[in-house]
Amino acid sequence: MACLSASTSFLPGKLGFAADKACVANVSLEQKCMYKAEVRSNEQFGLDKWQAKLHACYATAANREMPCTDGKPVSLSPLESQPHSPRYTASSQRDRESLEVRMREVEEENRALRKQLSLAQSRGPSHHRGNHSKTYSMEEGTGDSESLRAGIVAGNSSECGQQPAVEKCETIHVAIVCAGYNASRDVVTLVKSVLFHRRNPLHFHLIADAIAKQILATLFQTWMVPAVRIDFYDADELKSEVSWIPNKHYSGIYGLMKLVLTKTLPSNLERVIVLDTDITFATDIAELWAVFHKFKGQQVLGLVENQSDWYLGNLWKNHRPWPALGRGYNTGVILLLLDKLRKMKWEQMWRLTAERELMSMLSTSLADQDIFNAVIKQNPFLVYQLPCFWNVQLSDHTRSEQCYRDVSDLKLQKQLSELDEDDLCYEFRRERFTVHRTHLYFLHYEYEPASDNTDVTLVAQLSMDRLQMLEAICKHWEGPISLALYLSDAEAQQFLRYAQGSEVLMSRHNVGYHIVYKEGQFYPVNLLRNVAMKHISTPYMFLSDIDFLPMYGLYEYLRKSVIQLDLANTKKALIVPAFETLRYRLSFPKSKAELLSMLDMGTLFTFRYHVWTKGHAPTNFAKWRTATTPYRVEWEADFEPYVVVRKDCPEYDRRFVGFGWNKVAHIMELDAQEYEFTVLPNAYMIHMPHAPSFDITKFRSNKQYRICLKTLKEEFQQDMSRHYGFAALKYLTAENNS
Repeated sequence: MACLSASTSFLPGKLGFAADKACVANVSLEQKCMYKAEVRSNEQFGLDKWQAKLHACYATAANREMPCTDGKPVSLSPLESQPHSPRYTASSQRDRESLEVRMREVEEENRALRKQLSLAQSRGPSHHRGNHSKTYSMEEGTGDSESLRAGIVAGNSSECGQQPAVEKCETIHVAIVCAGYNASRDVVTLVKSVLFHRRNPLHFHLIADAIAKQILATLFQTWMVPAVRIDFYDADELKSEVSWIPNKHYSGIYGLMKLVLTKTLPSNLERVIVLDTDITFATDIAELWAVFHKFKGQQVLGLVENQSDWYLGNLWKNHRPWPALGRGYNTGVILLLLDKLRKMKWEQMWRLTAERELMSMLSTSLADQDIFNAVIKQNPFLVYQLPCFWNVQLSDHTRSEQCYRDVSDLKLQKQLSELDEDDLCYEFRRERFTVHRTHLYFLHYEYEPASDNTDVTLVAQLSMDRLQMLEAICKHWEGPISLALYLSDAEAQQFLRYAQGSEVLMSRHNVGYHIVYKEGQFYPVNLLRNVAMKHISTPYMFLSDIDFLPMYGLYEYLRKSVIQLDLANTKKALIVPAFETLRYRLSFPKSKAELLSMLDMGTLFTFRYHVWTKGHAPTNFAKWRTATTPYRVEWEADFEPYVVVRKDCPEYDRRFVGFGWNKVAHIMELDAQEYEFTVLPNAYMIHMPHAPSFDITKFRSNKQYRICLKTLKEEFQQDMSRHYGFAALKYLTAENNS
């Protein structure tokens, strides 16, 4: 049999799959599926076992029916194929002749395939690096015909069920130009939609300005998505390449940077999908990547036809768009064959076209899209037109499977493996190593620190239930603010709508909102504080909490105090005395004298006077009542004041989550580093009442929670003794005596 002769030169792997495709094409549907399943797992078998399986497959096929040229079934039974059989008839003779014709065709196909196989063997195995993608041709041995691939891309089922259009471990490359806060937020939505459907490893190439790079680098680093690689390219370095082009589009100079991707992206990158930041995917991006295999001849650009009448020039009177082919093409989604574009001297091509058209058009209206269309108008052969569903334009005037499943952060896994899962406090301990996805500067941020280096940023953290405090704080504190918000993805969108609907918040550009996305069962209060602390743009910071309102004018008062107390050259922590009210409606005191009067009347109290006196007692409120100059106080056990410090102060200890000991540990470390605690005589802040947090309720009701907090506290003190030596022993002594 011809099929058996083909199998004698069969090698395990994809080349063998192609070599015997002609035989398999004549096997039943069930056998095809079994055969393809075996091919996908052939590396588990030795050559002999694999060939034996193929021989068995073909032997079975010999007893199945195969179609003949006239549409009648032709039996392959040995008895019926003998001319002297009693059942041999004229009809059988015709069947035999048609079978012989088919067999000769199969032998010819097998000879051609064996020749391809021998050539492939002489070349050796194919190694793919970077973006050297498979072309899925018969020569490369996928065994999938062009028509089958087309069916997959279009969403139709093939004979053996839907097969992936792209190999599951093939990396898909995506390029995005992104600049600023709002675009960074849009990119997150885009990336989420891609990740939701994807099966393949992804490599994002982000052409970003400094703001977007800071935001997205932190986000992806803390997101830790498996099989995703990120590379950044400095957009500012590319400005000179396109700054000579006048552009009226709102995207500005960044809207032209897709023109220079052939120069910007690595020279060994062969193909890339280019996306606008406002794109959302509703399917696996691999299906779009597979469209590259449909490019023919000199086609190097994959684009969707423009769905508006813009390039037809009939939107309004005297509307004069750039030249385009018909309706033109939209550049929100582009497939670029970079290697061919470079060979065609793409840089020279688009530059000459732009220079020529700008002589009459004077500027672009749609940024890079105008220039792409002008080039295509002159060279229509460059375009492969994508189906419109790849870029549905919703605007006015329009009509990984196993290869990445097991990827993980090895460092994190090592840290977690060192923890004892039988430890009753295991969940507390593992929280210290949990990485939270973090989106810096969720809203637009714009602030230049004062030139006198006295500026102070208010630092705080919050969750959704404290959102109502934001407007009041903004009214009390006119200086910069850095906030870490602990939110779910849905809550982040609610916050966005809340902020955009607030005149107070939208009028303030010096507030940095950093989203830390929810992960785990504890509120990571100290992680949030650290995130807010790390991203301030001033030399000093006021470490506060979101449920405190600072006194009016505190910002300017602190800036003056920074100079008077020489905070730049001394290790001081300036204490802002804390008070509280039990009234939801309070006539906020406008001076220290008014505050003292309210204290005497019982409208205000020193903070936590009723439940936790030790937390603020060392502030010495009795002395503060009459003080007119700053005075120094000593650290005592459980002291947790709100302080102003330099931005280089130590971070909060992440082992403390939820309620309890989170600020106490930080103040203890400041003392260990010999910070001097100085109380400001004319500063104050007032805690506003609110419902108790979930964490404090858990602390009060859960005995194990309190036991674990005590254990973590003792371990922290031991770490302090090891790190700071003999001087830190006082913390153990103070605790025992308290």
